[in-house]
Amino acid sequence: MHTLVDRLQPGSPYPLGATFDGLGVNFAVFSANADRIELCLFDPEGKRELKRFTLPECTDEVWHGYLPDAEPGLVYGYRAHGRYAPEEGHRFNPNKLLLDPYARRLQGQIKWTDALHGYRIGHRKEDLSFDKRDSAPAMPKAMVVDDHWDWSRDRRPNTPWSDTVIYEAHVKGLTKLMEEVPARERGTYAALGHPAVIRHLKRIGVTAIELLPIHAFTQDRFLQEKGLRNYWGYNTLGFFAPEQGYMSSQHQDELRRAVHRLHKAGIEVILDVVYNHTCEGSERGPTLSWRGLDNASYYRLVEGDARYTINDTGTGNTLNMSKARVIQMVADSLRYWATSFGVDGFRFDLGLTLGREATGFDPGAAFFDVLRQDPVLGRLKLIAEPWDVGPGGYQLGNFPPGFAEWNDKYRDTVREYWRGEPGKRADLAARLSGSGDLFDRRARRPWASVNLLAAHDGFTLADTVTYEKRHNEANGEDNRDGHSHNASRNWGVEGPTDDAVVNDARARVMRSMLTTQFASLGTPMLVAGDEFGRTQQGNNNAYCQDNEISWLDWKAAAAPEGQALIDFTSRLTGLRRRFTVLRNPTFLYGQDSPGEGVDDIEWWDERGQRLSPGDWQNPDGRALLMRRATQTEDGEVEAVSLLLNASADPITFTLPPPHAARTVLLDSARPDQGEIEIDDRYEVAPQGAVLITWRSSFPE
Repeated sequence: MHTLVDRLQPGSPYPLGATFDGLGVNFAVFSANADRIELCLFDPEGKRELKRFTLPECTDEVWHGYLPDAEPGLVYGYRAHGRYAPEEGHRFNPNKLLLDPYARRLQGQIKWTDALHGYRIGHRKEDLSFDKRDSAPAMPKAMVVDDHWDWSRDRRPNTPWSDTVIYEAHVKGLTKLMEEVPARERGTYAALGHPAVIRHLKRIGVTAIELLPIHAFTQDRFLQEKGLRNYWGYNTLGFFAPEQGYMSSQHQDELRRAVHRLHKAGIEVILDVVYNHTCEGSERGPTLSWRGLDNASYYRLVEGDARYTINDTGTGNTLNMSKARVIQMVADSLRYWATSFGVDGFRFDLGLTLGREATGFDPGAAFFDVLRQDPVLGRLKLIAEPWDVGPGGYQLGNFPPGFAEWNDKYRDTVREYWRGEPGKRADLAARLSGSGDLFDRRARRPWASVNLLAAHDGFTLADTVTYEKRHNEANGEDNRDGHSHNASRNWGVEGPTDDAVVNDARARVMRSMLTTQFASLGTPMLVAGDEFGRTQQGNNNAYCQDNEISWLDWKAAAAPEGQALIDFTSRLTGLRRRFTVLRNPTFLYGQDSPGEGVDDIEWWDERGQRLSPGDWQNPDGRALLMRRATQTEDGEVEAVSLLLNASADPITFTLPPPHAARTVLLDSARPDQGEIEIDDRYEVAPQGAVLITWRSSFPE
């Protein structure tokens, strides 16, 4: 019916995107610098352009028009007319079909061809030249959707931050090899809500699943030419559209249904989101959406030479978060995922970039202010990756209140301590107590420190104790990619071995590191598979490995060693729930004695002596005892002690006073040992970690 219309009605500049109102569709798209924008309608497969309309109105730099009788399922794109003046930052080329930045569903895939570029590739003028070929046949299109979903019966878990345990997972990798899931659902959104997945998450005690990017992303041309794929997805093509490759059906509701099922199980859903850059790359990249609609508004350009994009992200471009409409796009995207898909929080990839102003990183940047005051977003879990590759690109601890931050100092310190590096005792104490040296300001809490031993980027936990060098040969970059510093140790053999002594040491160190993590103040984050010793065969940059290197091996999880580590992890999360002092919501200062002569946090050596300043500086000190104590509701004092021995020999710890009945809760060297009563001395194995508790009522 809409193909019979000659022109669009004026419509409304709000909301941005394509909005179905029951009688037709309103189209609205931002461009401050275009002279004219055309709406192009396509057949349902997106193959043939059927009709072209000029958007009739421009209000407040938003171009808009209304198409009566149009319905969900309509496939469309834009063409933007304006000046092609790259030296001034303008790259308008109406020969290039552009994706709506607010597209909520994509139709089709990118087919890489030189016609996707606004300039002639190979021309002597490079990106100053102009390409007249139509890019529409190679472009995915946007599809109008009606995405109403009744969330009224859904109850968000709203897990307090101090009770949160995060599980970082990849939608495909999590279930691709999980035989309990129906074959057609493996590796899809539908599988996220499968009972087998929920049962496993509940067993290991996680409260939130953090998904690697699920915004629609591109398959990079250079990877496809090498026969590889962009597996992780950090190259966004659409900030509002779920990645189609993770769908088992034609209905995006399968993602909503999975979120609803996870909520019913008490599990929150956090999305890893990439708003620091787009998939269009540098000034030599393709023209797919934002570049063609308004390059000078969407991207940060080099001052005085606007031909070039600023590359603070290492991916070629940087979104300009100093522009109100760009901030609006990101905030609208976040709000859409929170309200339409029920998402409980976000982890911001290269979050530092989002706080960059012309002068550099600013904790008071407009974007942070927008998020913190937003009635929807301000109540969600917000996590920042506090670095990028630009100037001043490391800001751990400097984000504003309301944000948690990935703490790589935690990861490195724990790894370095357990591999036996000298002089790590003081650093470790700071990490165990919530990294107050970094986060104890502006009334922030220990939960602001996301304590990770591993992440998607880098060695898995098992590979940290199996390899001392990266083994990224499968990436096709001559093993030059990925981190060179991994703070890892192979315990005598590089890679897998049948040596029982080596394997025993590796397993013990993994358990000791997990014990350290769950006894630390802050928010623990597990990487999917670390709970059963998953390996990536030494690949510490598996971003392009959409195969068994990255997918979780559930057969290994079912093996005796895998089940034993899962059980150990479950015990740790159970102890964290049982003892408040293991997840204390506030920083502790070694004062406010909960009981006679006992402070809220104390540090001792293996002799039962308080550590002196000289002891803290002793490079050979490998033993540490941390005791945290609190007063229970019935007036008793309850304490939990963490005994750590990173040396190569067993150490007998003399436990500090008072002399109460003590219980060993868990010993990383004796994973099968249950809770046992002990006296004032306990032997801790080499590379061993032990949790001990006592409870006492002191006389008045």
